[in-house]
Amino acid sequence: MLRILAILTLLSPGAAAALDLRHTGTFEINHPSSLDYDPAFCGLWIANEGPEVILVTLDGLELRRFSSDLFMIKAITLEGDDLLVADGAGQFQRLTKMGEPLGAPFRSTLGWADTEGLAVDEAGNLVMVEDDPEYLTWLSPEGEVLRRIDTMTLNPPLSEAQGIARDPRTGHLLIVDDREGTNSLYEFDTEGRLLSTASLLPYGIDPEGIAIRPGSNQLFVAFDVGARIASFDYTPTLPEGAKALPTGGDCMMM
Repeated sequence: MLRILAILTLLSPGAAAALDLRHTGTFEINHPSSLDYDPAFCGLWIANEGPEVILVTLDGLELRRFSSDLFMIKAITLEGDDLLVADGAGQFQRLTKMGEPLGAPFRSTLGWADTEGLAVDEAGNLVMVEDDPEYLTWLSPEGEVLRRIDTMTLNPPLSEAQGIARDPRTGHLLIVDDREGTNSLYEFDTEGRLLSTASLLPYGIDPEGIAIRPGSNQLFVAFDVGARIASFDYTPTLPEGAKALPTGGDCMMM
């Protein structure tokens, strides 16, 4: 089994835990891009840069499909019990999980925003990655810009950020960089400081989306080449002396 360690270490008392991915499986799906995990369905919401979003089981069985008032859906995330979608051209819309609009599309104070991925932090703010120009941006729920990081200033630069996911146990942000960049996974702390990176080349080409299932320490990455989603057992970077993270509740429908 392929394995990547950002730093070779054992998870033992007093030791630091490094970003660790262990590939566990793959399923095929057309043009996956942005992802988010939904414990209510034990499934994945997927945007594929078309007019619709779909909900699938963790092995790819389709459960639900619908569109929005946006001309395309490029990014998706859970926001409480509802969904937030973005078109990659500066517009957002909130939907129920049945596809009913919760309001008209709205814009952030950024105006144009090449939104590639969305997440929601503990305070309810939106965290998104943008391409051209390359930013990691925090927005209020109303779309007001709170702060931004130029990801080209990182080492290594994050030049083609696509998907983003937030681990609710740590607050860490995981972002994938596609094949025009480093084809890697980047891990950030809650303040946006880069903690570690790991190449995704052993598992696929052109990562586009990412989702975390914290209840089972699982990570899902969507790859454009091969049109598939790979699953991993996942351990985040933890400081020296930190206890292993609890898995927490999961899969509310089971």
